[in-house]
Amino acid sequence: MVATKPVDFRKGAEGLAMLVREAMLADPFSGTVYVFRAKRADRIKLIFWDGTGLCLFAKRLEDGIFRWPRIEDGVMRLSAAQLSALLEGSTGDGSMRREKRQPRPSRIVVGSAAAK
Repeated sequence: MVATKPVDFRKGAEGLAMLVREAMLADPFSGTVYVFRAKRADRIKLIFWDGTGLCLFAKRLEDGIFRWPRIEDGVMRLSAAQLSALLEGSTGDGSMRREKRQPRPSRIVVGSAAAK
Protein backbone atom coordinates (compact mmCIF):
# COMPACT_ATOMS: atom_id res chain seq x y z
CA MET A 1 0.00 0.00 0.00
CA VAL A 2 1.25 3.47 -0.83
CA ALA A 3 0.54 6.54 1.26
CA THR A 4 0.17 9.13 -1.49
CA LYS A 5 0.48 12.13 0.81
CA PRO A 6 4.04 13.06 1.90
CA VAL A 7 5.00 12.22 5.50
CA ASP A 8 7.54 13.60 7.97
CA PHE A 9 10.70 11.67 7.08
CA ARG A 10 12.15 12.02 10.56
CA LYS A 11 9.80 9.19 11.55
CA GLY A 12 11.29 5.76 12.05
CA ALA A 13 9.65 2.34 11.84
CA GLU A 14 7.47 2.82 14.93
CA GLY A 15 6.27 6.28 13.86
CA LEU A 16 5.42 5.03 10.38
CA ALA A 17 3.62 2.00 11.87
CA MET A 18 1.50 4.43 13.89
CA LEU A 19 0.63 6.28 10.64
CA VAL A 20 -0.41 2.97 9.08
CA ARG A 21 -2.76 2.32 11.99
CA GLU A 22 -4.17 5.84 12.34
CA ALA A 23 -4.13 7.36 8.84
CA MET A 24 -4.42 4.28 6.62
CA LEU A 25 -6.62 2.34 9.06
CA ALA A 26 -4.55 -0.78 8.41
CA ASP A 27 -2.48 -3.27 10.41
CA PRO A 28 1.29 -2.64 10.10
CA PHE A 29 1.92 -6.19 11.36
CA SER A 30 -0.05 -7.90 8.58
CA GLY A 31 2.93 -8.54 6.28
CA THR A 32 1.82 -5.90 3.77
CA VAL A 33 4.53 -3.53 2.51
CA TYR A 34 3.68 0.12 3.23
CA VAL A 35 5.40 2.79 1.11
CA PHE A 36 5.84 6.40 2.21
CA ARG A 37 7.25 9.41 0.41
CA ALA A 38 8.93 12.56 1.63
CA LYS A 39 8.17 16.08 0.42
CA ARG A 40 11.30 15.72 -1.69
CA ALA A 41 10.35 13.27 -4.43
CA ASP A 42 13.76 11.58 -4.38
CA ARG A 43 13.16 9.71 -1.09
CA ILE A 44 10.97 6.82 -0.02
CA LYS A 45 10.63 4.59 3.04
CA LEU A 46 9.00 1.18 3.27
CA ILE A 47 7.96 -0.69 6.39
CA PHE A 48 6.79 -4.26 6.67
CA TRP A 49 6.48 -7.03 9.25
CA ASP A 50 8.61 -10.07 8.33
CA GLY A 51 7.22 -12.32 11.05
CA THR A 52 9.99 -11.55 13.53
CA GLY A 53 10.13 -7.76 13.58
CA LEU A 54 9.20 -4.51 11.88
CA CYS A 55 11.56 -3.79 8.97
CA LEU A 56 12.40 -0.33 7.64
CA PHE A 57 13.83 0.25 4.17
CA ALA A 58 14.85 3.71 2.97
CA LYS A 59 16.03 4.82 -0.46
CA ARG A 60 17.26 8.15 -1.79
CA LEU A 61 17.79 8.42 -5.52
CA GLU A 62 21.19 9.78 -6.50
CA ASP A 63 19.66 11.46 -9.53
CA GLY A 64 16.02 12.00 -10.47
CA ILE A 65 12.78 11.55 -8.58
CA PHE A 66 10.27 8.82 -7.85
CA ARG A 67 7.10 9.05 -9.96
CA TRP A 68 3.97 9.09 -7.84
CA PRO A 69 0.28 8.81 -8.64
CA ARG A 70 -1.70 12.02 -9.03
CA ILE A 71 -3.91 11.20 -6.05
CA GLU A 72 -3.72 14.02 -3.51
CA ASP A 73 -4.59 12.08 -0.35
CA GLY A 74 -5.40 8.54 0.53
CA VAL A 75 -3.95 5.16 -0.21
CA MET A 76 -3.33 3.11 -3.33
CA ARG A 77 -2.33 -0.49 -3.85
CA LEU A 78 0.61 -1.60 -6.02
CA SER A 79 1.38 -4.96 -7.58
CA ALA A 80 4.81 -6.50 -6.99
CA ALA A 81 5.84 -5.38 -10.49
CA GLN A 82 4.69 -1.81 -9.86
CA LEU A 83 6.58 -1.68 -6.54
CA SER A 84 9.70 -3.00 -8.26
CA ALA A 85 9.42 -0.33 -10.97
CA LEU A 86 8.97 2.37 -8.33
CA LEU A 87 12.05 1.21 -6.40
CA GLU A 88 14.13 1.09 -9.59
CA GLY A 89 13.19 4.67 -10.43
CA SER A 90 10.69 4.18 -13.23
CA THR A 91 10.25 7.31 -15.30
CA GLY A 92 6.47 7.02 -15.14
CA ASP A 93 6.03 6.41 -18.89
CA GLY A 94 6.93 2.74 -18.69
CA SER A 95 10.60 3.25 -19.52
CA MET A 96 13.38 2.79 -17.03
CA ARG A 97 16.42 4.90 -16.37
CA ARG A 98 19.26 3.33 -18.39
CA GLU A 99 22.33 4.91 -16.86
CA LYS A 100 23.28 3.53 -13.49
CA ARG A 101 26.21 4.65 -11.40
CA GLN A 102 28.46 1.98 -10.00
CA PRO A 103 28.41 1.82 -6.20
CA ARG A 104 31.48 3.17 -4.51
CA PRO A 105 33.64 0.55 -2.86
CA SER A 106 32.78 0.40 0.79
CA ARG A 107 34.12 -1.26 3.87
CA ILE A 108 31.90 -3.17 6.22
CA VAL A 109 32.97 -3.22 9.85
CA VAL A 110 31.41 -5.73 12.22
CA GLY A 111 31.94 -5.37 15.94
CA SER A 112 34.69 -3.22 17.39
CA ALA A 113 38.43 -3.45 17.82
CA ALA A 114 39.65 -4.80 21.16
CA ALA A 115 40.72 -2.09 23.57
CA LYS A 116 44.35 -2.15 24.65
